[in-house]
Amino acid sequence: MQENNTTTFIFLAILLLLIVIICFMIYQLMQAKKSKEDAEKSFYALEAKVNDLQLENLESKLNPHLFKNILNSIQSHAYQTYFALDKLANVLDYILYESKKKFVTAKEEINFALNLIEINKIKVSPLFELKIKTNINEDDKLYEQPLLAPLISIDLIENAFKHANLQSADAFISVVFEFKDNAFFMTVSNKISDKKVLKKERSGFGHATLEHRLRIIYKNNFKLDKFIENDIYIAHLKIDLLEYKTEMLATGR
Repeated sequence: MQENNTTTFIFLAILLLLIVIICFMIYQLMQAKKSKEDAEKSFYALEAKVNDLQLENLESKLNPHLFKNILNSIQSHAYQTYFALDKLANVLDYILYESKKKFVTAKEEINFALNLIEINKIKVSPLFELKIKTNINEDDKLYEQPLLAPLISIDLIENAFKHANLQSADAFISVVFEFKDNAFFMTVSNKISDKKVLKKERSGFGHATLEHRLRIIYKNNFKLDKFIENDIYIAHLKIDLLEYKTEMLATGR
């Protein structure tokens, strides 16, 4: 009888020890999980601060750069200044107020870009072929949601006017804006100048700024292609706003 009691006691003691060990392991795992979650939160918070600082630095350079280009365009074509003033007022309002926001709607950015193109038109001859096209699905729910980084369109537009062969008889600039399937599309193409100024693009401010901003903000939810085909330079930008919004909601950004 005593042996049975001893065996039972030993069994219970072993069982109790196993329970304690299992509880301790579960506690350790929970603590490790909590530590990992805390570390991830700290990492994401730090990453967000670094990204905000980088964007502030880029935008502080971007706005004066854009101002200078716009004013130079108008100053060098004074006879068309009256027409440009209305467009300039819209552009300046956007730069001064909307560009301070983290995001704007695709509708606002496209309207800004169209005004910017009108200002740049004074650089070219009335005979120059400038093709502007919009293909917008206004019923798309994301079209008027603030998900697009402000001034994201200026680099491609400015490069087209800078590098186009404005004197050639077959020169042209084409700008196409699209919003469909919850995504923003922009395609800019132009005939390359014989002076081959395109080679200087990589040393310019805009080229680095655009890709840097896109990478910081949209991670893998954008695609920017730039290539030359039959002496025509083509740049195509796609930003998948639905995927980006989904990621934002999932990470609580």
